[in-house]
Amino acid sequence: MTSAAASDNYGYHKAKIWQIGFFALNNTTTNMYLFALAFVSYYATGIAGLTVVAISTILTFMRVFDGITDPVIGFIIDKTESKFGKFRPLMIIGNIILASSLLIMYNVTHLLPEASQMLFFIAIYAVYIIGYTFQTACTKAAQTALTNDPKQRPLFAVFDGVFNTVLFAGGQVFVASYLVAKHGGFTMGMFTELNTYVIVLGLIFTGMAVAGIWAKDRKEFFGLADLNVKTGFRDYWPILKGNRPLQMLIIAASSDKLTLSVLRHAVVMVMLFGILLGDYELSGTISMIIIIPTLVITFAGVAYARKRDLKKSFIASTWIGLAAFGILIALLFAIDPTTISLDNLGFATIAFIVLYTLGMGFGSLPSALVIPMIADVSDYETYKSGRYVPGMIGTLFSFVDKMISSLAPALVGFAVALIGYKDTFPEIGSALTASMYGMTILLAFGVPVLGWIISLIAMKFYYLDSEKMAGIQKSIGDVKEKAENERLRVARQPVEQMDKSGDSLNPIPSSK
Repeated sequence: MTSAAASDNYGYHKAKIWQIGFFALNNTTTNMYLFALAFVSYYATGIAGLTVVAISTILTFMRVFDGITDPVIGFIIDKTESKFGKFRPLMIIGNIILASSLLIMYNVTHLLPEASQMLFFIAIYAVYIIGYTFQTACTKAAQTALTNDPKQRPLFAVFDGVFNTVLFAGGQVFVASYLVAKHGGFTMGMFTELNTYVIVLGLIFTGMAVAGIWAKDRKEFFGLADLNVKTGFRDYWPILKGNRPLQMLIIAASSDKLTLSVLRHAVVMVMLFGILLGDYELSGTISMIIIIPTLVITFAGVAYARKRDLKKSFIASTWIGLAAFGILIALLFAIDPTTISLDNLGFATIAFIVLYTLGMGFGSLPSALVIPMIADVSDYETYKSGRYVPGMIGTLFSFVDKMISSLAPALVGFAVALIGYKDTFPEIGSALTASMYGMTILLAFGVPVLGWIISLIAMKFYYLDSEKMAGIQKSIGDVKEKAENERLRVARQPVEQMDKSGDSLNPIPSSK
């Protein structure tokens, strides 16, 4: 068996640890842009002048557009073959589009006449989505080429979990405790400084991710290599219809994505910490406090996944997150939430921090595990049908995932409109009414609990455990080995072959 094809009897090809870590930064880059755009509602309503309902509706429909672009870009990925590889060119193109569109969106929209602001915002947001989809689709698709060793694939979740914990927790600290205080709220200066950091770090991280996938972005690591079955755009529906693990993973992961999108929405964070608890800076402080416990949870969850399998770790972490937030809901209805303060380290504060840490840590872990699980699903499709279509699999996943998670901005927008915030979003220090109290708890913790219940139901029908994946990789490895042996056999045939008339079919030029 060739070194490119396998490293053992199961047909595994491994990556270096640094390659996995560097490539995980591709997902960190797109998540940085996702984090920055979480505050776009305050820019659009506070600076550009759009209404709450208008911006919530726009963001929802643009998320739908985001999903629609996924299958097209997935098809492009699968058809891309260049001397620079399949994934690297599209990662770079995607990042350039992201940086350019973010700059234009925040520096031009509010300067335009009011009548054209909405159309321009929609247009530039659409361009941003195309760049985002190019780069994020490569994160999912390239997993199959990076490594197919079931002991290695969960390692991506370690790096991804660590990077995203630092990003979202550290980012919230940076915005809440530094940028908002420095610039006096969600002002133009705040957005400019935040976006500068995002663009610069995004370029650096993308370069490191390109370096990480560089040695594996070659055809011999793509499924069955030269044995690929030809696939057309019309094959999207048969693939989705015939791949049960893909269906179940989509349901589980998209419900998780919706819950985290709602919980991490900038408006919900303001409602929870700035209004319900009465201290918005506390959001940054608690985010910093939970970084270490969340990292420990990530390491423990991935270690469990490597020992057992990704599915078991996914289910266990979801159960713990669900239980923690369920108890937290009961706690917040039983106490005065304004007593939760680091200046008052009583039962309420300690219980909130512990339950919030468990909920965020274990509830976020499945999102990191999903990416290597998509690679398992892609390998299952190769095993089942002979097709190597990681772009299709990844973007089919993203398409449905985004259709569901697109509900997040609309859900938040219409929820706050129901309690009276039709023209502006709730702001730090807004009155804590009974309706605000209930709506905050529902959005912050009730939605995650419901989403995790759906996720657990879907996982009951996802059957790609460690035993199944070992058989799949062995089967793929056997096919590649057989093809390689056949290629070598043909290569050993006499160079000169004769047809029936005795003429040479492969004449050897005579020397003069």
